[in-house]
Amino acid sequence: MNKKRSLFAFIPLVFLLLLSVNGASIFSLKIPSLGPTARSPEKTSRPSRNLISVSSPSHSMHAVKQEPPSETPTPEFLPAGAGMYTYFPHLRKSLSFEIESENLSENRNKKLLKILAGLGASFRRRGEDFPARVNEFFSNKNVSNSNSTPSCKIRFFMTWISSSNSFNQRAIHSIESVFKSHPNACLLIVSNSLDSIKGRQILKPFTDKGFRVTSISPDFTFLFKNTTAESWFSRLIRGQIRTGDIALGQNISNLLRLCLLYKYGGVYIDSDVIVLRSFTKLKNSIGAQSMGPNSKTWSRLNNAVMVFDKMHPLLYKFIEEFSLSVNGNKWGHNGPYMVSRVVSRLQGRPGYKFTVLPPVAFYPVNWDRIRVLFRGAKNENESESRWLNGVLEQIRNQSYTLHLWNKQSRGFRVEEGSVVKKIFLDRCVLCNATGTNHTIRG
Repeated sequence: MNKKRSLFAFIPLVFLLLLSVNGASIFSLKIPSLGPTARSPEKTSRPSRNLISVSSPSHSMHAVKQEPPSETPTPEFLPAGAGMYTYFPHLRKSLSFEIESENLSENRNKKLLKILAGLGASFRRRGEDFPARVNEFFSNKNVSNSNSTPSCKIRFFMTWISSSNSFNQRAIHSIESVFKSHPNACLLIVSNSLDSIKGRQILKPFTDKGFRVTSISPDFTFLFKNTTAESWFSRLIRGQIRTGDIALGQNISNLLRLCLLYKYGGVYIDSDVIVLRSFTKLKNSIGAQSMGPNSKTWSRLNNAVMVFDKMHPLLYKFIEEFSLSVNGNKWGHNGPYMVSRVVSRLQGRPGYKFTVLPPVAFYPVNWDRIRVLFRGAKNENESESRWLNGVLEQIRNQSYTLHLWNKQSRGFRVEEGSVVKKIFLDRCVLCNATGTNHTIRG
C-alpha cells in the first residue's frame, strides 16, 4: 500500500517537471546580437581631387534642390522564425526614429495643407491681386526708390516655402550673386512668409542700394490655372491626395517653379545656388547633374536652375508629368527625376527646342564632393593651396552657377582660404553687411 502511495505521489512530480522544462522552451526570449543593429555605416572615401567631374550613375545618389536625405543604417534582425525578440527600452527611440520622423513630416504636411487651402481665399478677402502685383514689380511702376533700375533686363525667380526666421545667410549670398552678375535684373521671391514686414526688413539692404527684389505670396489658383496642376491642386486641398512622407513644401516648390516660368518666363534658381556669370546668352536651358563616365550623354538632370521662355512647351510637359505621376514617398521623384523622365522622352522631337547643358555649367561639383570647397588649405600647405586655387579658377571660368547642395553642406563651416569663402567675397554686393566666416545652417 505504501509503495502504491509513493508511486501516485511521484507521478505528479514528473508531470510538473516536464511542464516546467516545456514552458522554459516555449516562453524563452532570444535577444538578437546588437552588433549588426548598432554598427555605424562605412566611412565614405575621401573625394578625389578631380572635383569638377561627374560621378557615374552607379556611384551617385538621388540628385538635388532638394538634396538627398542622409543615409541611416537599416537595423538587421534575425531571420524570420529564428525566435521572438525583446528590445531594451533605451534602444526603442533609435529603432523608431524613422517612424517618428514620418509622423512629424505627416503633421507638418497637414499644417501646410491648411495654409494652402486658405491662401487663395485670404488674398481675395484682402483684395490682393497676385498678377497685378507681379506685373507692377516687373514694370517698375510706383517704385519709391529713385536708385532703382528703370526696367528688368532679366527676370529671376526663387521660392521660399518656409518661415522668414529660417531665411539664412546662404540665401542672402545667393541674392547677392544674382545682382553681382545682373545689376539690372529683377528678382521675385515667391513666398508667403517673406511677404511681410520681416521679409521687407530682410530685403531692405538690397532695395536701399536700388536692386529690384521683392517677395509676393503665391496665388496658386492663378498660377496653376489652365494647366494640369489646377485639378491636381484642387484634389490636394480637398484631401483627396495623400501627401506622403516627403515634405509637402518641397513638392509644392517643385511645381511652383515650373508654373512661374510657364506664366512669366525667366530664370529660376534655388536659394542655395550662387550665380557666377551673366545668363543673358542662355535660352531655354536646363542643366545635367551627371553624365555617363564614358559618354557625353547625360544620366540625370536637375531642376535647381532653369532658364525658359514664357509658355515653353517643355515646361507644360513638366507640369503635366508632375500632376500625373506625383509621389510623396519617393525623394526626388517629383523634381530632378521628373524633369529627367520628360526630357528623355522629348529630347530631339520637333516643337521642343531646348538645350541640356553639361554638369559643369550649373553643377560643377556634385553633392558628395561639396565639403572640400568649404575647407581651406591645412597648415598653409602650398600644394593644397595651389590645388584649391585651380579648382576656383576652373569654376569661375567654366560655370554659370555653383550649387551648394544645402542639405549636405548646411552645417559646414566656411573656412578661411576655402573656395566657397572666396566665391562669397567675389560675388558680394553688401560686402560690409554680411559675414562669411561662420557656420551656415538651414
